[in-house]
Amino acid sequence: MFRRKRYTPEQALEDAQAEAANDPGSVRHSLTVLLPLAAFAELALGLVGGVPGIGLGAVAIGATALLSARYVAGAASQDSRLRRDARLITPRAPGLGEWYWTVRNGLDEDGYLAALRPQLQRLFAARLSDRHGVSLYAEPARAAELIGAEHWPWLDPDHSPPAATIPADRLGALIQRLDAL
Repeated sequence: MFRRKRYTPEQALEDAQAEAANDPGSVRHSLTVLLPLAAFAELALGLVGGVPGIGLGAVAIGATALLSARYVAGAASQDSRLRRDARLITPRAPGLGEWYWTVRNGLDEDGYLAALRPQLQRLFAARLSDRHGVSLYAEPARAAELIGAEHWPWLDPDHSPPAATIPADRLGALIQRLDAL
């Protein structure tokens, strides 16, 4: 009768790492493919160009290796500038300092439509997506059910709000609902 081999967690981790190291796209696999290719290119340059060809090949291969190593080493750092910036909800970094003015302007005449409503919709969309897996824009019926019938008209992306100005008590109720979600 066949018996399964019992692994310790350390052995299982080592086996998984050994398998992952040979997967296409891994560093080991890339080096296995690129090193013979570089050696062949160096040999070809040496045969065609002699000593100057070997020198040119060595410089080109070394520069390419250094740039690749810099790219790979900097890939995990946030400000490496080797990759594009992270895509945020808004085109600039969010800050809490502007919320005072957003809320203040949102309570003024016509300020809700221009400043406060889009920000509230983004907050509710993020909360619904994170906590409930519901899209405010793609699943408005489910979002309305979660947000509540009394709050939904103020946030409904398909319709205009009940008024151009939101009352302060209604805004407070929306914030409490956002916290409760």
